[in-house]
Amino acid sequence: MVRPALACCKLYISEARNAGALRAIERAAAGLRPAAVLVNAFADDDYNRVGYTLVSPLAGDVAASPPPLHRAAFRVVAAALEAVDFGAHAGAHPRLGVVDHVAFHPLAGARLEDVAALTRAVAADIGDKLQAVPTYLYGAAHKDGRTLASIRRQLGYFTPTSLGGEQWRGAPDSWPSSPLPVAHDAGPGTPSRSKGVVVVGATAWVDNYNVPVRTADVGAARRIARAVSERGGGLASVQAMGLAHGDGAAEVACNLLDPAAVGAEQVQERVRRLAAEMGVGVGEGYFTDFSQEKVVELYLQQAAQAEASQQ
Repeated sequence: MVRPALACCKLYISEARNAGALRAIERAAAGLRPAAVLVNAFADDDYNRVGYTLVSPLAGDVAASPPPLHRAAFRVVAAALEAVDFGAHAGAHPRLGVVDHVAFHPLAGARLEDVAALTRAVAADIGDKLQAVPTYLYGAAHKDGRTLASIRRQLGYFTPTSLGGEQWRGAPDSWPSSPLPVAHDAGPGTPSRSKGVVVVGATAWVDNYNVPVRTADVGAARRIARAVSERGGGLASVQAMGLAHGDGAAEVACNLLDPAAVGAEQVQERVRRLAAEMGVGVGEGYFTDFSQEKVVELYLQQAAQAEASQQ
């Protein structure tokens, strides 16, 4: 049996504590089974953030008939924007909106350029049909290939808006009174305080790997994160943030942009060594999603089960 080329969509929603809102979002995510399958939902209460992973065959002419992954991703975004108030959101993780980030990745033989075309179509629908959030493209979906990190940096993503453990509360004070410093690709030009903005992109697979750091000193975690990251002279293809994570604890949250070249073991060891130099202990790191191979396996299993149940 020949496996279809697959695409994966990861949606990061700024909510993990409102059970009613999460039920509405998850109903939207499950609404197109077995054509599009929700294979993972990773919630973090301290961050007040949930990551959803949808998988579907990458098929058809996206301009003529939106494929299931397009429709499923759009439904999740629409449900989240309806259910969540960004102005009331607080957490220990930075974010730019109710739907902070939507990432598309090729799987199982799919081509990045095809996923990029799908991504552009989804972003256009989010921005122009919903007319709720300025929408930004990055990676292979953007004509100049700008990065997610560059957009975030320009929009002030990494700057806390309050003190204490929940360092990000509501929308920045400047919204919507001043123009955004970077041009959007779709949707309204001004963000609302209740919805924020959304960034949508297409890249090769990215692993998210977080390492607990046993200190209440978030500044120490940030120094470790900077030394681990490529931007700070650390490991190639690694992005890292030091964040508060629970009472009296922190963690180094990492994006592994090329996990085949630099993986979790190298990150874990580098964090351990840097923390030891500060007299700080670390815990065992964890992934916030499954591996590519496991995601494909789960999709095939769940799609088969859904099809069987419909017969």
